Order: sequence, then structure tokens, then C-alpha cells
Amino acid sequence: MKQTLLRIFGWDNLYPFFKRGLKVFLFYLAVLSLFRLFFIGWMHDYMGAAAAWTDIGRALLDGTRLSMQSAGAVLVFVMVPAALGNLWSLEAERRVRGFFNGIALTVLSILYVASFPYYRQFHSSFNQLMFNAANDDMYALLVSFVQEFYLPVRLTGALLLAWGLWRLLRAFLRWDAPCLVPAELPRPLRWLGRLAFVAGWYVLSLLITFGGSLSWENAVDWENAGVTRDAFLNEAILDDLQAVYRGWRMNGRLEACNGLNFTPEQIRELAAKLAERPADSDELDVYLTRQAQGAQLEKPKHIFVIISESYANWPLLDKYKDLHINDGMRSILAGGDSDYCRSFLPNGASTVSAVTGVVTGFADANLYLTTMPEAFAAPYPTASAPQLARLGYRTNFWYAGPSTWERIGAFTTAQGYEHFYSRGDFGADAPGSVWGCDDEYLYQAVLDGVSADTPSFNVILNVSNHSPYTVDLASKGFDEEQVRQALPPEAREDKDLLRELGHYWYADREMAKFVNTVKEKYPDSLIVILGDHGDRYNIDKTPSMYERYGIPFVVTGRGVHKGLLRPDAAGSQIDVVPTIIEMIAPRGFSYEALGSSLSRGNRFGVNYGFWITHDVIGQADTVPLVGQSIDGGEPAFDAAALQDYIDAVRSISWWRAKYGSRLDPALLEGRE
Repeated sequence: MKQTLLRIFGWDNLYPFFKRGLKVFLFYLAVLSLFRLFFIGWMHDYMGAAAAWTDIGRALLDGTRLSMQSAGAVLVFVMVPAALGNLWSLEAERRVRGFFNGIALTVLSILYVASFPYYRQFHSSFNQLMFNAANDDMYALLVSFVQEFYLPVRLTGALLLAWGLWRLLRAFLRWDAPCLVPAELPRPLRWLGRLAFVAGWYVLSLLITFGGSLSWENAVDWENAGVTRDAFLNEAILDDLQAVYRGWRMNGRLEACNGLNFTPEQIRELAAKLAERPADSDELDVYLTRQAQGAQLEKPKHIFVIISESYANWPLLDKYKDLHINDGMRSILAGGDSDYCRSFLPNGASTVSAVTGVVTGFADANLYLTTMPEAFAAPYPTASAPQLARLGYRTNFWYAGPSTWERIGAFTTAQGYEHFYSRGDFGADAPGSVWGCDDEYLYQAVLDGVSADTPSFNVILNVSNHSPYTVDLASKGFDEEQVRQALPPEAREDKDLLRELGHYWYADREMAKFVNTVKEKYPDSLIVILGDHGDRYNIDKTPSMYERYGIPFVVTGRGVHKGLLRPDAAGSQIDVVPTIIEMIAPRGFSYEALGSSLSRGNRFGVNYGFWITHDVIGQADTVPLVGQSIDGGEPAFDAAALQDYIDAVRSISWWRAKYGSRLDPALLEGRE
């Protein structure tokens, strides 16, 4: 027994074991650092023009410091099981260590290979959006990965990379590094060397714990790592493990609803300011109740709200008109029966946020409504369908994809839509991708399904402008060469970009055809058009905040005219239904809404991370708020009023969706 303990815990065993651990740590730190260096070099086109070599150096330095945490986590993952194997024999330790190194290197390699297309798609390292996949259509995602992102090729490359790194690590561990504490040293020096070795490991453990620092005061972590002037470099500072950890933490905050810490008293005050009335009630719905000011249009027979996939606003800017990818929308806006708000934000970074914004009227506020039991119990008072039904409309939701996606069929019907139609209702022969049928077939189904005799309110969600981009553009008449020649020289050979722009063109063309057909077939109609989100692709690798996130808001139909939307209006998707109600409802019609009408002068828009006014856009979580001018002028805005609006929209959406109308502190008891 004594001999066994001496073998395990004696210096002759512990010293080599910890030296092997040091090699493992240094190897993973080097791999993560080299991954970062190559990523920055390969993806340098996404770096802003203002980025300097000093910024690159800072990103590499702070990234290496942060990767000490990641390498330390891998060290624990590998060496703790190896230590258990060491209890039996050195051979058992070697086998266990090799197995867990194989797992770690495979995971790191797959994440690294995936990080390139992920950044191109989202302009971000891994974030909480990757965890939304749990609620998505997994088969459709898999097909999209195969067709659009060449999953088999990338996975093979990742596995080969992992195998090569594993062989390299084995060779590194076999290398007989110089002994740091030679046995031939005199006994006092030998003990001093051992003490120094232990102290070195203590210092290393601090560096691992605090991200390259010796204390928390100077620690680097995922929340404070963005220290350069460039957004791309700030993302590159996070290695893939740190980025996944960030996404997991942010997703946890969303699921736990602990990202918002407003008290009922604060919410009451904010709601009162928003409603411009005294804070004299503990019923939140009192502050959400509105009285329509009187119809601005003759009441339409049919209302169509088109939520168009990835329909960004930037192609509508004058500098992109030569692309001719949205001539359909430009022709609609040129007509006298249309108006347009250029300062408009999506409710969130994904399609489901747009759906929840239009369906419930709530902002994206740390809740995933399509998974919450509260959202299925009864329609929220701000929900669109019941309120339009009170105005005499049959309510329909038309979705090009499957009803199971994000539980959209069950969710919309739970929120009051009388009828829900999805791909299964449009015929198995309707062409499309795994996400749904092509837009032209969706629009035809709507035209066929709307009754001329029954007033209807229709929300239409299309999917064609979404990867894997399967529309046969050539057969549809897309002039790829015309678009290519209008692109900057450096982008003309970008096949992926041309395919993306072609699908925007297709979505725009089919939408314009639908709008014109509706006007001809049902001239007494109101049509509202908006994108679900805009942040997917741009021609510019470093677009402005406005070009990257903005979406259009368009109204067209009988009675609409230029100036119907106030010239200083701005908003987001929670303002869609209040705008419609104020346009068509009789004076005194009572309705509930968090958003406000753009035809009555709503001046602010806010979403999960950004705010917008007519002239300025900025991030919603900076202190103080900082704006970027949309037109290049001085970014002037009322910061105090804007902050109140941001806090009100977020806190009310969070509380009302989760806890109901009663502002009772007791409801928060037990909340983590």
C-alpha cells in the first residue's frame, strides 16, 4: 500500500504528470491563438477601414489572454480523467489522455471550421442564435447546411484537421523536454526548484482563472473583451469556446428571464410615461389601452401584412438602385397610393421575433414566446388577431413553411388567428426548399383563399429569400450579369453574394406581382410590407449600423398617400398593428397596444439590441446612449426620452407576457 501511494503521490510521478499537463495547456493555447491569427487573416475583408495594426495586435494579445481560460478548461477536461487513469498505470493514463484529447480536438476543429460561414452569415462569432436551433426544424437545418454550407466537405476537413492536431499533440507529449528540476541538483536547490515549480503552477492557475491576469480587477472575459475600435476584431478576440460559452450564457438569461431587473414600481412609472397618464393603477393593461383617433382611410375590405424573409432596407437606398434587385418595390413606392418609413427596425435577429412582434405586439424582451405556456393559454390583450376581428375581419395567417417550425401553427392560433395555412395546405407539388414553398406559390394560395365577400386580415410570411437559396433564378429571368456589373469590382466574382442578391430580386418581384394583382382584384385593400430582419448579407463587408439592421415599412392601397406616415416617424414591428388600427378604426375604438401608430407620429423604434429615430440609430445597451447619423449629419436625439422608451417597451413586454396584467411584487418571489 505504501509503495502504491509513493508511486502515485511521489515527486517522481507527480512532476512528470504536471509537466505533461503543462504541455497540454501550452499546446491548446497555441492552437487557439493560431486559429485566431488565421481567422483574422482569412476574413480580413470584414475589418473596418479604421482598423490599424495596433488594433490587430491588441486583438491577438487580448485573445491569447482570454484563450488561457479556454485552454485551462480543456486542460481540466483532459487531465482529470488522465489522473484517474494514472492511479492504475502510466499506460492507462496515456490511453485516457489520448481519448479525451481526441474529443477536445474534434470539437475545437468542427467549431473552427464552422466559425467562418457563421461569421459571414451573422457578422458575429457564435452567439445565442445557435441555441435557437433547438426550437427549429432540424431536418430543414440539416438540408440547408448540406446544400448551402457544404456540410460533408467542411466536416471532413474538420475531422482531418483534428486528426492532424492529435498526431502533433502526441508527438509533443512524447518529446522529452528538459527537466526543470534536475535530480542531480544539491538537495536544498532541488527542494527550492520544486517549490518554484509549484509556485509557477499557482501563478498559471490564476492566469487561467482570470483570463491572463492575476486578479479579477484586470480579468478578461467574454463580456469585456471588445476593446478594439473594430467590430470584427472584437469578435475575433473570442475563441470558439468562449463564443459558444457567451451564446450559452446569453441564452440562459433569455430562458430564465433574468436579464430584466425592473421592479413593478418601475414598470408602473415607465408605463405611465408611455401612456402619458398618471401612475395610479396596478393594472398594467390600463396603461396599454388606447382610443383610436379616427379613421384616416376608408375601411378596406382586405388587409394584407407581408413579412418578407430577409427583406432588408439597404437595397432601397439610392446608391444601390443600379443593382435593379428591387425594381418592384421602387415601382410601388413611385405610385401615388403608397408611403414608406425608412427608419424601421425588426423586432429581433430572427424570423420568429418578427412573428411574435406582429402577432402579440410585444417587443423581444428576454422571452421566447413560442415556447412559453403563458402564450398558449389565451391571446394577449395586445394580440393582433382578436383586435382586428373586433373590427369585422376574418383573421388568417399564411406561412410558406411547415406548421411545426417554431410551433408557429399552434402559436398563432393560440393567439387568436381563426385560420392558419402552411405548406401542407398548398399542395405537395409546389416547388421550394426545405423551409417552404417558393413565394409565387404562397401568394397564389393567398389569392385563391381570400373570399371577395368576407373581409379579411391576412399575415403572410414567405421564405424564398433564405438559404439554401434554391430558386432557379435563370428560369425566372434574373439578369445576373447586369447585377454583377453594378457591383464593386472586388465583389463581382462572389458567387454566393450574386445568388443571395438574386433571391432578393425574386422575393421583390413576386411581392410586387402580388401587390399589383391584389390592387386589381381587390381594389379596396390595404397592404403593409416589411422585412422580418435585415442582418444577413450586405455588399459592403463593414456596413453601417443602419444598412445592416434596417428594414423597410411600406403601406400601399386605396386611400394611401404620401405623407400618411408622419415625416419624422420611426418604429419597429410592434408598431405595425397600432398603425393599421389608427388608419382604419372609427374614432373612440378601444384597443390595447404597446406600440404606436407611425401615421400619428411615433418617433422611436427599439428592439433586442438597437434603437432608431428618423435620423439616428444606435445600440440600446450603451451608457450613455450613443447614436450614428443615418444621413451623415449631426446625430441629435433626446437621450432621456429615448431611454425611458427603451426601458418601457422592454419591461412591459417582459412583465405582461410572463406575469400578466397585475403589477404585484409577490409574483417575483422565487424568481432567480
